[in-house]
Amino acid sequence: MRRLKHFAGRLVAAIMIGLIRALFGFLRLLGPERASDLGGWLLRSVSPLIPVNRVALANIRAAFPEKNEAEVRAIARGAWENLGRTAAEYAHLKTLFDYDDDNRDAPSRVEVSGIEHFVALKDDQKPGLIFSAHLANWELPAICAAAYELDTTAVFRAPNDPAIANVVHEIRSGAMGGLAAAKQGAAFAMQGVLERDGHLGMLIDQHFTRGVVIPFLGRPALTNPILGKFARRFDCPVHGVRVIRLPGQRFRLELTPPLDLPRDEAGEIDVTGAMAMMTAVVEGWVREHPEQWLWMHRRWRPNMIKSAALANYGDTTWPQPKFKAT
Repeated sequence: MRRLKHFAGRLVAAIMIGLIRALFGFLRLLGPERASDLGGWLLRSVSPLIPVNRVALANIRAAFPEKNEAEVRAIARGAWENLGRTAAEYAHLKTLFDYDDDNRDAPSRVEVSGIEHFVALKDDQKPGLIFSAHLANWELPAICAAAYELDTTAVFRAPNDPAIANVVHEIRSGAMGGLAAAKQGAAFAMQGVLERDGHLGMLIDQHFTRGVVIPFLGRPALTNPILGKFARRFDCPVHGVRVIRLPGQRFRLELTPPLDLPRDEAGEIDVTGAMAMMTAVVEGWVREHPEQWLWMHRRWRPNMIKSAALANYGDTTWPQPKFKAT
């Protein structure tokens, strides 16, 4: 019976992978623009029926108490549309990034602001950290780094569905540089990247149960401190990168100058303060384009924050973003 169940499980997984590959094949036939339009229209249309839409609406209301209900629902619909577009664009990740810095006047789907920082990271022969968020198509920065031969390892969280995770990993592997799954023991692999003067890219806008408590959009949020810990240990440049979805199925990538992270009395980078400053940068991005962020995630979980941490949160003066001169 166990063998039969094992065989049945493998058969179902194989069928699901085949169906997902067929779907991606169909989206490739449509081309990147029509595939994006289809994915965006589909999720925007069905979003009111999706149970987790209630999470998105509650998050938006809490972050923007000054907005009326119509504005809140418009942001939520826009966020679902962005998610649908991003999902459909996975079928085109290998060809989606077409920016050529040597021919900036050529028509392209992607434009890049701050390419000089990418070049500086590539040539400085030092480790570096790059943080980002689930904005627009958040896969593009890793593709940009690979296109410019910047030695970067992207830290990713695999989708929960094994079949989808399998296909997405295949696509990412073909379009990006190094990949590191966010799982137990990943910190050792990430440290190894920095020890050989490589670069780590990581999304920092998700809930992390064992995280530090810092402000995000007006509320305390548990945040993974790993980039702050690495910044303290290696004292290396820390940049932010975001993607903005533009009209006409186009994108802009923006890489910030290095952050001037807060330090303690001993002159070492303060981990919690560093994460607060990085997250403050992300908050500015989200407030500028709220319809392009992933509001469906249960980012705030106050019941998981210990009372002592919450008291310390209320007594702390949090740093605002400050960038180094370049």
